[in-house]
Amino acid sequence: MKLAVIGGTGLIGSQVVKKLNAAGHQAVPHSLSTGVDVIAGQGLAEAVAGADVVVNLTNSPTFDDASPAFFQTSMDNLLAAARKGGVGHVVILSIVGADQVPDLDYYRAKALQEDILKAGPIPYSIVHATQFMEFMDAVLSWTTEGDTVRLPTTPLQLIAAEDVSDAVAEVAVGTPLNGALDIAGPDVVPLDELGRITLQAHPDGRTVVTDDTAGMFAAVRGDALIAKGDARIAPTHYSDWLS
Repeated sequence: MKLAVIGGTGLIGSQVVKKLNAAGHQAVPHSLSTGVDVIAGQGLAEAVAGADVVVNLTNSPTFDDASPAFFQTSMDNLLAAARKGGVGHVVILSIVGADQVPDLDYYRAKALQEDILKAGPIPYSIVHATQFMEFMDAVLSWTTEGDTVRLPTTPLQLIAAEDVSDAVAEVAVGTPLNGALDIAGPDVVPLDELGRITLQAHPDGRTVVTDDTAGMFAAVRGDALIAKGDARIAPTHYSDWLS
């Protein structure tokens, strides 16, 4: 099977390409660095030509109110190129509960991306993942003031990027879901406690203070970002990943 992986040089994309090729498929990575610009449309037709499946793992360069426009334009361009190229399946990676956090621009943008795909002309699959373990350092940096990190008690269900990549690769070579697969890590832990666990494993002089008004996750209500129902639970625990 031939797959065009747009955003194929990033954290998830590079692993997806590696896994697909190891399984005997022909997965080709595309990104700005290879001459594919999803906003300008440059290189898209060539990237998807002859592909059975397009996996779109591109991401907005910002998390602010510019992100909806990124996903609107990129999806419009990608779906037009895929339809013209005869692609039979389009896969995107989104976020568990993205449509439940309307106060966050980026989450609204990801929900918009899903809606565009669902309304499009091509069979599709959506993989919903919870927050990545790899992003915890960045989350801590957002609310660090001196030696203090302020974090809310928002419950999160961290998942390892490798587990996400396994799911995306599996879905990409399967029959289109015309729906979504939810995947999540095995443990639900409040964000402030995750911060303490992180700094205990890799101490740097900072301490965590609980503050339910701090950072972007303060906008999350209840367990909106926790997987529900028949979600697939990945095997990697955060404590094992840290070590």
